Amino acid sequence: MMTFAEAVARVRAAGSYADLKGAASYREWARILHPDVAPEGLRATATTAFGRLSGLYAERDGTVLRTPRGEYRVGAVVHSGDIADLAGTRGGGALVKLPREPRDNDLMAAEAAALLRLRDGDPTFRPYAPRLIDSFRHEDGSRVQRTVNVLERLDGFVPLSDLRRTIDPRDAAWMFRRLLTGLGWAHRAGVVHGAVLEEHVLIHPAEHGLALVDWCYSGERVVAVVKHRRDAYPPEVFTDRRNTPATDVYMAVGLLRRLVGDGLPAALQRFADGCSYDAPRMRPQDPWALLGEFDELLHKLYGPRTFRPFTV
Repeated sequence: MMTFAEAVARVRAAGSYADLKGAASYREWARILHPDVAPEGLRATATTAFGRLSGLYAERDGTVLRTPRGEYRVGAVVHSGDIADLAGTRGGGALVKLPREPRDNDLMAAEAAALLRLRDGDPTFRPYAPRLIDSFRHEDGSRVQRTVNVLERLDGFVPLSDLRRTIDPRDAAWMFRRLLTGLGWAHRAGVVHGAVLEEHVLIHPAEHGLALVDWCYSGERVVAVVKHRRDAYPPEVFTDRRNTPATDVYMAVGLLRRLVGDGLPAALQRFADGCSYDAPRMRPQDPWALLGEFDELLHKLYGPRTFRPFTV
């Protein structure tokens, strides 16, 4: 059995997928290198190695996916998420999202359904989520079928998980304001995100933009959670398997706390506590109404809003 360290070294040294093919199948390589099963303290190493493995695999035969809507030449993997890899395409304007396991096809379909509903929502807030370009079922050479989503590529955006430090509450404030705005837009369209976590919230540092990605966990019923983030979910996710607007509010406030850490002012701490009750009926239900309360609190703390340059 190949060790984690040996697998990392082999993938780093490989010039193409052909250099790896004889040692193990793609599924075996993925099982060793997946970040969710990485040895303690080596998750970042696993993420890098797994991304390279996925990139080599995607480029092995210049895969071209053809649908009635278009033709997508799959390039290198640019990001490996919880359940899927995102690969670039020729032209660079789109990302092809391929689930690693066929059992996650239902989650991919949930994302497509959510993004279609958001497409028909208020266009004013359209930048708060990527546009769905295409969604289809693809059968590979092993006759395994996967649901594939093709998404608009958001240039200049980075996930909040890239932040390796806590930040000033005033910087977190603009991120949280935009997060509440995006969630309010989604809820008005009838969509609950269901996994408001650092890796699913992208920011554009220079322009103070924000977008919510990975809508695979949306829906009224919880069918999956991000395993290594279980502590970020509210109780009802595990007891009743329910997603509601209050679920998103709870997770958004938890994200605010983690961004700021011990530097959260007492007034903001009390605000966050009021959004974090175990019972969902006791939490705020409307992110846009909550945004008004948050703005009043910010004004009392910091005065009129000013633009603060931010770098990751």
